Amino acid sequence: QVQLVESGGGLVQAGGSLRLSCAASGRTLSTYGMGWFRQAPGKEREFVALISRSGSSTSYIDSVKGRFTISRDNAKNTVTLQMNSLKPEDTAVYYCAATPRLTIRPNENDYTYWGQGTQVTVSS
Repeated sequence: QVQLVESGGGLVQAGGSLRLSCAASGRTLSTYGMGWFRQAPGKEREFVALISRSGSSTSYIDSVKGRFTISRDNAKNTVTLQMNSLKPEDTAVYYCAATPRLTIRPNENDYTYWGQGTQVTVSS
């Protein structure tokens, strides 16, 4: 069992930055691939970024490439999403999630454990 808790959300103006953190407890994160997903009002939840167990491999949705960076610190059992050049369309609840799969994919059905989410609001 893994418990995930996100933090770092908030209100920011367009062009600003936020740093989301996901802290894990219960089991070491190094045995899980990690992902960030988001859900905007009235929309389905979508994949944002993922990172492999070692951190050597990452992947992003096209709309955040070059602006968002996912990273992890297995010693601290944390995963971070650095978000720069934020746009109003990035407004959503952001969730971190963990998958035990060796091959990680942007498919939310692969992810077993989820955090409660943190709200990110970008004003224009």
